[in-house]
Amino acid sequence: MTGTAINGNENYDRAREVKQFDDSKTGVKGLVDSGLTSIPRIFIHPPETLSDLKPTSQTRPDSIPTIDLSGSDSEDRRPSIVDQIGRAAREFGFFQVTNHGIPTETLDRTIAAIKGFHEQPEEIRSKVYTRESGTGVSYISNVDLFQSKAASWRDTIQLRMGPTPPAPELIPEICRKEVVEWDKEVVRLGEILLGLMSEGLGLNTERLKELTFLEGRVMVGHYYPHCPQPDLTVGLNCHTDPGAFTVVLQDQTGGLQIKYDGVWVDVKPVPGALVINVGDLLQIVSNDEYKSVEHRVLANSSGEPRVSIAVFFNPGKREELYGPLPELVSPEKPAHFRQFTLSEFLGRFFTKELDGKSLKNYFRQETE
Repeated sequence: MTGTAINGNENYDRAREVKQFDDSKTGVKGLVDSGLTSIPRIFIHPPETLSDLKPTSQTRPDSIPTIDLSGSDSEDRRPSIVDQIGRAAREFGFFQVTNHGIPTETLDRTIAAIKGFHEQPEEIRSKVYTRESGTGVSYISNVDLFQSKAASWRDTIQLRMGPTPPAPELIPEICRKEVVEWDKEVVRLGEILLGLMSEGLGLNTERLKELTFLEGRVMVGHYYPHCPQPDLTVGLNCHTDPGAFTVVLQDQTGGLQIKYDGVWVDVKPVPGALVINVGDLLQIVSNDEYKSVEHRVLANSSGEPRVSIAVFFNPGKREELYGPLPELVSPEKPAHFRQFTLSEFLGRFFTKELDGKSLKNYFRQETE
């Protein structure tokens, strides 16, 4: 399809323009560096996508809950933290955590390293630009570039950190040390969070960890350059995350939003905080207790680029069966989802564009 019907211009060949952009291997950053003042047509989203970008007059929460993790291993504080996390995961599907034990200097270093990678000269960046992820390291613009109706204004470096991490020399040197250090810090925090979320479901502390949720990890370093026409595109399309849960380190620029009660809510940056969100797989194993909610990133209208680093946690065992945990299924609340392997689950994810994507409904089953 050439896109003629959408754009009303018989000379517009969308497929050709997408290929030209991808073949340049320099991403959105390359477009910005070229000095353009309007965005190429492949980035312009249809009106139905853009219709709700403007602020709504509806009442909405100021932001998502922020939870202080200090004392999470103490008998005094832990029950309160478990309760807060359980409520946030059920109501919002998102929350921020402070006092998580990762030094502020480490947060700043990680953001600076990912920013540094994206701001290298294009002849250096382009050497690692590839859609093949066999090495565990890839640099691309838009994972769904060839499936989507419109591209989004961002570039990404993606690293598969587990179960088997990439060879260190394959990680770009400019961010190698920081990526490896961040992975260790996030795994340590992930174990704490899994225990708290497990208890929030009334399960024993180790139950979610037993599902190998800490083992399969993908890290993405997103770079959202300034966009000259932010009202015509987005930074990241509306979607839900497919895996168990996600830990996000964002800078102070803002732009992340979640869908709450039908309206978009800003996830306002909190200095030193990390954003945690429930993925489709955790909603499924919790039998709809925890919620995986739609979220997006607006195109960056600020003068400075926005940088965020997300680590997606997935099971390490691809061929085992996953579904609602037996402890959370009862005659009063039968299983809402069928069982499946992780290979089937993620295979479904990568055959579709990101826009509005949610895997939950593919695996939902009728209950009496």
